[in-house]
Amino acid sequence: MILDGIPAAPGRGIAPDAAARKQRLRRRLERLIGVAATEGNELVPLRNGDEIFPAMLGAIRSARYTIDMMTFVYWRGQIARDFAHALADRARAGVRVRLLLDGFGAKEIERGLLDVMDAAGVQVAWFRKPVWLSPFKQNHRCHRKALVVDEHTAFTGGVGIAEEWCGDARRPEEWRDTHVQVRGPAVDGIAAAFAQNWAECHDELFDDRDRFTEHAQAGSSVVQVVRGSASIGWQDMQTLIRVMLTSAEERFRLATAYFAPDDYFIDLLCRTARRGVRVEILLPGPHTDQRACQLAGQQHYTRLLEAGVHIRQYQPTMMHAKIITVDSVAALIGSTNFNRRSMDHDEEVMLAVLDEDFTGALDRDYDADLERSVDIDLARWRRRALFQRVKEAAVTPIRRFL
Repeated sequence: MILDGIPAAPGRGIAPDAAARKQRLRRRLERLIGVAATEGNELVPLRNGDEIFPAMLGAIRSARYTIDMMTFVYWRGQIARDFAHALADRARAGVRVRLLLDGFGAKEIERGLLDVMDAAGVQVAWFRKPVWLSPFKQNHRCHRKALVVDEHTAFTGGVGIAEEWCGDARRPEEWRDTHVQVRGPAVDGIAAAFAQNWAECHDELFDDRDRFTEHAQAGSSVVQVVRGSASIGWQDMQTLIRVMLTSAEERFRLATAYFAPDDYFIDLLCRTARRGVRVEILLPGPHTDQRACQLAGQQHYTRLLEAGVHIRQYQPTMMHAKIITVDSVAALIGSTNFNRRSMDHDEEVMLAVLDEDFTGALDRDYDADLERSVDIDLARWRRRALFQRVKEAAVTPIRRFL
């Protein structure tokens, strides 16, 4: 059987060599997306706010030349103040600091923090403030999260700047998320994601503090940086996920905050499971900040479960990570959710990583998260209440915007 031009999984006991599997996947991604992967990268996975925020703030406070930061969410709390003051301190010290905020996602930022940063010389720009836009443009947001310091260290992933991400997912107030610290040539791809959106909002793309230095070989990870942009038609982010699904031979794992794909990707998940790949999906459970999106995804549970897909819901708090792992050798991590909004409407950035050690670390975190999750059982799901079915049907008209 051939799916999307890719042979189905081999029989048990004849798994190909990991190096050959990675090289095959690399060439598929490079050719079909048209973005070269880079070698010699160091990636450090960061789990939850207790690891993520100290690493990001430490990098900001050590900056000597430039800081470029973009985020969809910049809300309130002490962590929001910590970032604002850290950015302001470096600007006062002569570092060129640029902060790009989404006009919708960051609208809750405290006005006083903007005043502090502005007075210190931080260049703050807004991506598509709704009041200035047509209804069409208002629907296309900048969902990318990126921090690039001195051109050599970058961060990306799912975390927003708000108190919801603080802590270690110990209770409902502490969201579960994963970010990654990057050193090496892949930093340029993350910097390009920032530059692409900054160019829309600001006249000056670079200045004399941008040194455009070469990257040292920082590690051994192969990384492709893929940017998804708001447009019409098939997008690179859809191609990226499609290649990962059709290339999976043994196991495909997905953790996502918002699960509301179109029928094509539901069908692709089902076909992947039916050809013998173990497909696992980890989603928010009782603690979700987007109930309509959860209902939109739940419309597909019966079909997925019947195909053999394993669905679990995370119990302690909001599951906000955006991670895919394939066959223990490849991973996707970044800002993209498995929903129509991320794949069709928003500016996103993802790292496609070919590295067994990095993928293994994400899989170990996934295993730990499964221990705190509950299975969705097919027989029980078929018996769900009529009121639940009505709510699922009610969101159908708006599924493409979720």
